[in-house]
Amino acid sequence: MSSIQPAFTEDVRGKKPFISEANRVKRLAFAKEYVNKPTSFWQTVIFSDESKYNLFGSDGRGYVWRKKNSELQPKNLLPTVKFGGGKVLVWGCMAASGVGNLVFIDGHMTAAMYVDILRANLRASARKLGLEYTFRFQQDNDPKHTALFTREFLLYNAPRRLLTPPQSPDMNVIENLWSLLEVEVRKRRISNRGDLKNALQAAWSNICPRVTANLVDSMPRRLQAVIDANGMHTKY
Repeated sequence: MSSIQPAFTEDVRGKKPFISEANRVKRLAFAKEYVNKPTSFWQTVIFSDESKYNLFGSDGRGYVWRKKNSELQPKNLLPTVKFGGGKVLVWGCMAASGVGNLVFIDGHMTAAMYVDILRANLRASARKLGLEYTFRFQQDNDPKHTALFTREFLLYNAPRRLLTPPQSPDMNVIENLWSLLEVEVRKRRISNRGDLKNALQAAWSNICPRVTANLVDSMPRRLQAVIDANGMHTKY
């Protein structure tokens, strides 16, 4: 994956959401509980998440990498069409040793669909990452992740879990991979959903293990930043 050069600036459209008091407390408690975990602990975690990529533009998460003072050049302007021009939903996972499977999601994802994805991909990804019998599975507390059907599946298939608190993308390092994927995909000429899927899969397959290792290594710093911010937003 190509590196980001200092001569370029990042335009990120959208603001950080309000963190409720209840979630601030949960974020702070989680950070304090895990901040002193050793590197060996984080190297066993499989981080997971879903993300959405629009054919044109983005829902509040648009990225344009450009040289300074070049914002009006055509190549740095994102085209838009009515209703966003189509979208691709994905599920993926990663660990310090690399990326697991990337799964394309058709339609609205329910708890049953989520379990089907985990059944087909979680153990296979763990084997790929060298963590088949030792992994801790991370997910956020989206309703389909915490549904009874999902909990029953995970009880027998991923007994060791790491449940990050609400409103905590800064404590899930796979969020950074989604952003990197967006940057790589926008370098390609894409005209339909098939092109977008192919570009996403190619970019995902080319993610260097050094990138995922560095992201996982940042977990103690991320947690310390949450503590320093008393549970509020961090730079991550």
